Amino acid sequence: MSAATSPMTPNPEFAIPAAEERLQRAAQGLRDHGMEAEVVGTSAEALEAVMKLIPPHAEVLTATSKTVEAIGLIERLSKPGEFDLVRPKVMALMQAKDLKAARKLGAAPDVAVGSVHAVTEEGEVVIASATGSQLSAYASGAETVIWVVGAQKIVKDLATGLRRVREYAYPLEDARARAAYGKPSAMAKIMIVAQEFRPGRIHVILVKQKLGF
Repeated sequence: MSAATSPMTPNPEFAIPAAEERLQRAAQGLRDHGMEAEVVGTSAEALEAVMKLIPPHAEVLTATSKTVEAIGLIERLSKPGEFDLVRPKVMALMQAKDLKAARKLGAAPDVAVGSVHAVTEEGEVVIASATGSQLSAYASGAETVIWVVGAQKIVKDLATGLRRVREYAYPLEDARARAAYGKPSAMAKIMIVAQEFRPGRIHVILVKQKLGF
C-alpha cells in the first residue's frame, strides 16, 4: 500500500447532516454547558458570524481545518493590516527550530478558530488531534474560541461522538495526511469539552450544511 493511500474506509453513517431539530437541540445543550451557540443556514452565514466575533487587529490562531477552509475564513483573515495571524509566525519559528517559542505563541492567542469532530445533542464537544498543538488554546489559553461545525457532526451522545472520530473523521484525516505529507495521521490526543466556566469564551456556530470531516 502506498503512503498516499489510507487503509480505512469512512463509515457513511457519520456523513449524513442532522435535521434542524437536532441542530437546535445541540445548540441548547451547548448553552446549558456554558458555551454560546447559534445555528446558521450556509457557509457564507457562518463566515459572517465568525467575523462578528473577531475584534479588529486581534491575534488569531486558525487551526488546520477543512471546515475553516470551506467557509473561506483563511482568505478573509489574510487581508493585510486587519488581523495579527499566529499560524504563519508559528510555522516560521518551527522552521527556525525554535520549538519552545512556537509552542508558547500558539498556546494563548486572543482568538482561536477551528472546528471539532463531534457535538452531542446534550452539548458535549469532541476534538481529536495528532499533535495536540491546538488543544491548549482550545482548553484554556485562548481568550475566545470559535468553532464552526457542519451539520453531519451532530451525534446522539458522547459514545457515538467518539465512534464518529474513529470511524469517520480519522480515516478522512489519515488519507489527507498521507496525500499531503506522505505519512499517516494519528488519534494521539482526544479532548472532550463538557463545560465552559468563562461566560462568552467559547462560541459554536452550527451550520445546516455538510462541512469538513
